[in-house]
Amino acid sequence: MVSDLFFYQLGLIVLVWLCLMLQWVWPSDSAAVCPTTPELPSPVPKRHREPTPFAGLTTKPPCDACEHSTDPRPQPLSAPPPRIVPTRGRRRQVDTSMHFCPNPDCASRGWVGWGNLRANGHPNGGHWRQLLCLVCHGYFLETLGTIFHGKCVSDDLIVRVIACLAEGLGIRGTARVFEVDPNTVLQWLVEAADQLRAFSTYFLHDLHLHQVQLDELYAVLSAVKDGTVSEAEAIERLERSPRWVWVAMDPESKLLLGLDVGDRTLAMAQCFVHQVVQVLAPDCAPLFLTDGFRESMTAWLTHYGQWVQPERRQAHGPAPQPRWMPVPQLLYAQVVKTVRRRRLVRVHHRVVFGTLETVNAVLAPLGCQINTAFIERLNLTIRQHVAAVGRRVSTLCKHEAGGRQQLALYHVYHNFCLPHASLRQPLSQPRPTQGHGSAKTWQPRTPAMAAGLTDHVWTLRAVLRFRVPPWPQPAGV
Repeated sequence: MVSDLFFYQLGLIVLVWLCLMLQWVWPSDSAAVCPTTPELPSPVPKRHREPTPFAGLTTKPPCDACEHSTDPRPQPLSAPPPRIVPTRGRRRQVDTSMHFCPNPDCASRGWVGWGNLRANGHPNGGHWRQLLCLVCHGYFLETLGTIFHGKCVSDDLIVRVIACLAEGLGIRGTARVFEVDPNTVLQWLVEAADQLRAFSTYFLHDLHLHQVQLDELYAVLSAVKDGTVSEAEAIERLERSPRWVWVAMDPESKLLLGLDVGDRTLAMAQCFVHQVVQVLAPDCAPLFLTDGFRESMTAWLTHYGQWVQPERRQAHGPAPQPRWMPVPQLLYAQVVKTVRRRRLVRVHHRVVFGTLETVNAVLAPLGCQINTAFIERLNLTIRQHVAAVGRRVSTLCKHEAGGRQQLALYHVYHNFCLPHASLRQPLSQPRPTQGHGSAKTWQPRTPAMAAGLTDHVWTLRAVLRFRVPPWPQPAGV
């Protein structure tokens, strides 16, 4: 029998032999190392030529909204009548300063707080007051023109339903919570959206801003209505129905300037930019910041352009054609992002109209550079408050009209009802809460307060009860 010591000695001999063979086969250090010149870093590629200035357009880009536009804020038909100041009897106890006469044949129609109204009790013991116009002697309820007019249900129920929709709960979910029919909730949403659009138009006008950021938010429609399209087209829409939510805001006051739903095309860009321009003052041309969408440049040039006659370069020959050029005060820059395999790999800034020095001078007081960070953060808030544009949810809308209705609700809710943490201001001294928590040291402010549109935080009930006048009122009313 062979002992184990023999195998140990045999294994040792094999290892020694392998080491010798490897040393003989392996190349020496002198042979392995060969003199090579170090590689020089590749020079940074330079532009072959400087970017050429914008030469202008021979034709003005068409905008359907401009061709068919009307004044969003109609003007009064005549001068206001003299105010009515009561001189006899007891002083009126019911405030009617926020109401106006709706009678089209009344001389005081549409004028708020003109002293021509007085309270006239509650008809049939109802909840709402009846108002009397002293000029035309007509009667109307204080809820005329609001969502509460003609409703038999409690106003608290309507306010709570609309509040749930504004906080991001879907229509069917809201109906289950308050035990009402989903069609009833949808009808209330449609009525509230029409009223709130008029509310936004009444308050958002002639704004003087320094900067406006614009972005598009991806959204999807869930389905199409049966019988409206063919079966093949319905299947195609069900597979993929992408839409874009267009958003514009003021990064200083966080004021939401506009919201709309549509495709990511030039026609939609023209329509939405037209809405933003209607909100701004005629002499206001702030710094516009968007993403790298090419059609945005054409849209801004359409609304902030003018005809310019180029100078003649030759003494003979035809005169050069007029060019559609941006106005000198137009400043427009883009944040262009490069995405590969769904990952952001590069971000660079591009000044389209204006100069980089002028753009930086506008951004210097804010302590920031060219960016769209504020509007991109707002996209998350919109998804949380608008059930129709959420990600991977079952509350998507079937048509663009449904999305616009929920966006109209959020537009007013964000601007007038939701205080923003970055806009709050410290109080000179703590304000006691009369036993309801610790003393308040901050004054909450909404975007509308920061923009100077109002002086208090609106409740959703107050917004829904507000009767929108038919035309702008004189200052101080």
